[in-house]
Amino acid sequence: MFDLKLIHEDVRREGSINRRHWLAWTAALSATPILGGRVEGRTMRAVAFASDPFVLGVASGDPDAAGFVAWTRLAPSPLEPGGGMPAEKVEVRWEVARDEAMKDVVKSGAAVATPQLGHSVHVEVGGLEANRWYWYRFRAGDAVSPVGRARTTPAPTSDPDSLRFAFASCQHYEQGYFTAYEHMLKDDLDLVVHLGDYIYEGSGRDKLVRKHAGPEIETLEDYRIRHAQYRTDPHLRAMHAKCPWLVTWDDHEVDNNYADATSEQKGVDPADFLERRANAYQAYYEMMPLRRRSLPRGPHMDLYRTIRFGRLAGFQVLDTRQHRTDQPNGDHRSPLNDAALNRKNTLLGDRQAGWLKARLLESPATWNVLAQQVMMGMVGFRSKEGEPTYSMDQWPGYADERMRLVKFLQDRRVLNPVVLTGDIHSNWVNDLRVDDRKTETSVVATEFVGTSISSGGDGKAETPGLDKRMADNPCIRFFNAQRGYVRCTVTPKTWRSDYQVVEEVTKPGAPVVTRASFVVEAGAPGAKSA
Repeated sequence: MFDLKLIHEDVRREGSINRRHWLAWTAALSATPILGGRVEGRTMRAVAFASDPFVLGVASGDPDAAGFVAWTRLAPSPLEPGGGMPAEKVEVRWEVARDEAMKDVVKSGAAVATPQLGHSVHVEVGGLEANRWYWYRFRAGDAVSPVGRARTTPAPTSDPDSLRFAFASCQHYEQGYFTAYEHMLKDDLDLVVHLGDYIYEGSGRDKLVRKHAGPEIETLEDYRIRHAQYRTDPHLRAMHAKCPWLVTWDDHEVDNNYADATSEQKGVDPADFLERRANAYQAYYEMMPLRRRSLPRGPHMDLYRTIRFGRLAGFQVLDTRQHRTDQPNGDHRSPLNDAALNRKNTLLGDRQAGWLKARLLESPATWNVLAQQVMMGMVGFRSKEGEPTYSMDQWPGYADERMRLVKFLQDRRVLNPVVLTGDIHSNWVNDLRVDDRKTETSVVATEFVGTSISSGGDGKAETPGLDKRMADNPCIRFFNAQRGYVRCTVTPKTWRSDYQVVEEVTKPGAPVVTRASFVVEAGAPGAKSA
């Protein structure tokens, strides 16, 4: 066995992470998640719980034509260390049925919830019929979970008539209620795509809508409790049970604006930060309906993947945090200078970038979707000197890679590329060119940017200076700074995005309105107001 403490101290003395230390250190960190797959020894079956172990609900995700992931986590006291569970393995029975009453059961089995993985369960259900709805539930001892609803995708060679899904991001528990999910529940959706900032890492603050439990999170137990606190929200929990989710993270699942092994805070040892990242990644896996291929290995986790909905849509789910280089220009809003245009800057990393291009080249989909985190539109904000400046945390900070990617989409004639984005706590529609500053060139793709569920509070219906901003940036087709989500309806001929706005999140029960709708026609890049 590796001695993690000794390795960590050795790394700190060196002042950097060399390859030998890196391999030993990450191997040591990898041991904990691997233990979750070992089921030797005593497993508790006849368990009597003093309170409901399924208070965090159920969820499904990453569907394919033969099945989906069914998830739950045993936690009768979710805000206590260990979730109120004993440090023992517990058998969890599961079943999948064709009906909500769970009478027509078609698949069933048993899984083991281990303390090493926070007593979470990730069942990869297979052998189901393509393109139909199913229902599922779990049993542990004398307790039965709520019933969840999931679906399989259409067969890979089929041509579905439509796909209806919503995408969301940025749900700060302290800054607002998750009212958007209350309304999303009423939409007839096939999928939900979550683009990151599922939790926020900061310490609890008084005089806000709700209060985080505990200080700023850093340990595995901290991250587990924070995720559990978010999942106690009834609207979030209900939406997870309603249909499958495709999830990816942004920064706040670990720490604000981090880049690979680099913390936003100055002077943080990369070894310290990667230990924190390992804790965060494990807790994220434990709480999300992800397949075993995403099981973390210490501070590493394979999250980018492809989800296909027949030949109608292909989702390339990306990770723009784990593999990126540090933000240029000190992560300050800056012109597109040499630092921002440096070819070595990357959001994706070489491996993910190569994978993405290969998947796009082989894709049979009518609509090719990049589900990712930070804004791709090259939107400039005028400085006091009148020069346009750009966010270095977003794609303009990695402008060379961004332009090469869009040129790839153009040159290889990738069918109908659509970019879905979160992060920025506001709604945007952007027409994407190879270089958005060259407005005389052709539009290649459309970017739909969704606002936050609650981050930033209520937001504003009116934005001073918006006309000037849009005039300075002709790529912008729409902007709005309220809260909500985006509902998308996709057919072989059109893509429609409805911007669903909740006008108030600091009080529960606010209504939802459709603030704007935009349509993209297949074969004709660029969004048009519906």
